[in-house]
Amino acid sequence: MLSRLTPASSLRRISCTARCCSERNEPDLSDPKTLALHKLYRPERVTPSKRGIDLIKTPGLNKGMAFSLHERQYLGLHGLLPPAFMTEEQQAYRIMTKLRQQPDNLAKYVQLDSLQDRNEKLYYRVLCDNVKELMPIVYTPTVGLACQQFGSIYRNPKGLYITINDNSISKIFQILANWHTDNVKAIVITDGERILGLGDLGTYGIGIPVGKLALYVALAGIRPEWCLPVILDVGTDNSELLNDPFYTGLRRQRVRGPEYDTLVDNFMKAATKRFGRDTLIQFEDFGNQNAYRLLDRYKEEYCMFNDDIQGTAAVVVAGLLAATRVTKKKLSQEKIVFLGAGGAATGVAEMCVRQMIDEGLTEEQACARIYMVDIDGLITTSRVKTLGERHVRFAKDLPDTKNLLEVVKTVKPGALIGASTVAGAFTEEVIKEMARINPRPIIFALSNPTSKAECTAEAAYKCTNKGSNSMVQEYSG
Repeated sequence: MLSRLTPASSLRRISCTARCCSERNEPDLSDPKTLALHKLYRPERVTPSKRGIDLIKTPGLNKGMAFSLHERQYLGLHGLLPPAFMTEEQQAYRIMTKLRQQPDNLAKYVQLDSLQDRNEKLYYRVLCDNVKELMPIVYTPTVGLACQQFGSIYRNPKGLYITINDNSISKIFQILANWHTDNVKAIVITDGERILGLGDLGTYGIGIPVGKLALYVALAGIRPEWCLPVILDVGTDNSELLNDPFYTGLRRQRVRGPEYDTLVDNFMKAATKRFGRDTLIQFEDFGNQNAYRLLDRYKEEYCMFNDDIQGTAAVVVAGLLAATRVTKKKLSQEKIVFLGAGGAATGVAEMCVRQMIDEGLTEEQACARIYMVDIDGLITTSRVKTLGERHVRFAKDLPDTKNLLEVVKTVKPGALIGASTVAGAFTEEVIKEMARINPRPIIFALSNPTSKAECTAEAAYKCTNKGSNSMVQEYSG
């Protein structure tokens, strides 16, 4: 075998990052108690029930050319694979070499997608060993482009499609029972109405649950068979998709109202009936009119969360708290301006309020330090009658304006957060004004994909001249 003939030191490694199952993490088995625990909890080898070509075509079992001679003979694979033997590391190197030859990121996405269809273990090995390089391919920003062009790059299904025509607990349960494993512990579900900052992509949005769960596996160590991507197909209001000959979903206008609510209710009941009530259900990229409503509806009854509202908020507030180490001011001492007032921005604002309350402010005082600018301009008391329930408490007794620079000059915020999907909304004038009024301004341009970000890191460093010396010098040439 090649692995026996080639010294281990001469095998080319594809990266220097730590492997998920590095030998350095192996327990010390010289201790009898440790050995006993290791034998009790170690994964046991199970002989596959599939053989021959069926085994090769099963991504979760296929090892490609890493099958040993004994395995090939025992499992009926002899002659079905090339006669050479390659270790998993050698196969990973071959994949990365080919991947780096692709002309663009979408081609790389398709290449990785094809690998996941063939050899799941190798796919995650490549992803784990090259996280920094491949995360932008597997998820944002490339996944947004992949979703937009999903009809032309579709190869094999990677999740479950539940349509408005399946609107009963029994029908949805049968669909869930069609999944290849009953050991699901984490479900990511979307209805495709607000995919990143790209809007309504209908069933093309399935790429988001698939990509998010790939990160669960690669970064959090979740086993692939525990993960289930789901999309609810209730139609689409995107006329381009309805006229797209490659569109993979129902060609009808998006269903809303009681029928929609019944479908989501039935899914939640069927999912917990099929997989258990402790199954995590993550809501992803639902439209603003449904995101908060469904979160409030289910959060006390099911093990669920909304990533756009709660997940984004947790990460952003963590970033703000990290920034306070530099500004030497508590978050409760800062004024924060949000450009954008959708589900993500509102979720962040509400978590900022909770943090400020923890730091000693009252709820009213905390809300007074949050300023939100939506598509109609600064949220003010003159607009109270048209505002949603969650926005009313952030309304300010200030003149109406749509000019962000004017808002920044009036409010003098310590932090500026973008969640508007308006590329370039943080203009040079806005960034320079933030630098003028703050020794160390906090500027978060959060909109996805990155093509819709309010500003780039380069623009922020150049316009403020506030970054680390090495960063400023790098961007200044």
